[in-house]
Amino acid sequence: MNTNTLIRFWKSEENAAHIRGWDFSHIAGRYTEETDLPWDYRAAVLQYLHAEQKMLDVDTGGGEFLLSLGHPFANTSATEAFPPNVKLCRETLLPLGIDFREADGKKHLPFEDGTFDLIINRHGDFNAAEIHRILKDGGIFITEQVGTENDRELVELLLGKTRLPFPEQYLEKAFLSFRASGFEILEAEECFRPIKFFDVGALVWFARIIEWEFPGFSVEACKDRLLHAQHMLEKDGCICGQIHRFLLVARK
Repeated sequence: MNTNTLIRFWKSEENAAHIRGWDFSHIAGRYTEETDLPWDYRAAVLQYLHAEQKMLDVDTGGGEFLLSLGHPFANTSATEAFPPNVKLCRETLLPLGIDFREADGKKHLPFEDGTFDLIINRHGDFNAAEIHRILKDGGIFITEQVGTENDRELVELLLGKTRLPFPEQYLEKAFLSFRASGFEILEAEECFRPIKFFDVGALVWFARIIEWEFPGFSVEACKDRLLHAQHMLEKDGCICGQIHRFLLVARK
């Protein structure tokens, strides 16, 4: 494709950058990530989850992962703060009998002390003191987090040097925060793994969706950098970066 055709295609991807819940199917097959994490978050959750337990999913997104667990709805609660996902959760989770409440994971969670046996959180905000408050004694908290240095090569490719969006997001800091809040740390792992894009349009869509990592990105503003990315793609067959993840399992 010539330059004008490429730019038109990228702008169409930019305009298409909307999701329902946390659904990346629009770029399925056009990029890969999280294919080789040294842990399995789902398996970690299922290791501790039993049908009779009260479970909470903090920052549930659209509830997709939560529903995939098949936990009894009467024993399931969830919170979410992002308005489009709040609307989706009200439409999908409440009719099932799941106790859904709008709440910011970093702030007060609207539950009584000692309510839950298990609290999970994948890529969401958390507050160690609040988690400790609403867990039962012996209760478990499991989180997989996106680390501070996530996608930095891709961000710098499109935007140049930018400030880290969440400079506190390291395993060591989370570890110390939970230990200081009275938790026993059962598991703690951190890793960096590849993320690969096989067309620049998929990267455009991704950058518009993950706007907190790519602040101010647009096709028009970053046209020259996108053309450079296209040259890299044609030379190497993909555009590569690194994801930053960590897993923490803690017991009250």
